[in-house]
Amino acid sequence: MEEAETCPAQRLLKMLSGKWKAEIFRLAVEAPLRFNSLLRQIQGSNKQSLATALKELEEEGLLEKVTIKLKPLHIEYNLTEKGKALIPVFQHLEGLA
Repeated sequence: MEEAETCPAQRLLKMLSGKWKAEIFRLAVEAPLRFNSLLRQIQGSNKQSLATALKELEEEGLLEKVTIKLKPLHIEYNLTEKGKALIPVFQHLEGLA
């Protein structure tokens, strides 16, 4: 049986643990994300690690993948309502660093 978490920061930290997830979340707070843009913005990242992190953030329900059907066809990642609800917690944690 899983123990209920009472602290939103604890839940957020668990969801953002892993390579590049916190950085991706921070960038998603600012604007919708595109894969190649993330590759350029996150120093030291590679396609495999970013793809894995994005998929895991989707599975956690923090990001949603949206296909933009305008030419050229592309994919954007946006914060979900769940992700938006965690922004104040994230910002508070950033302020402690």
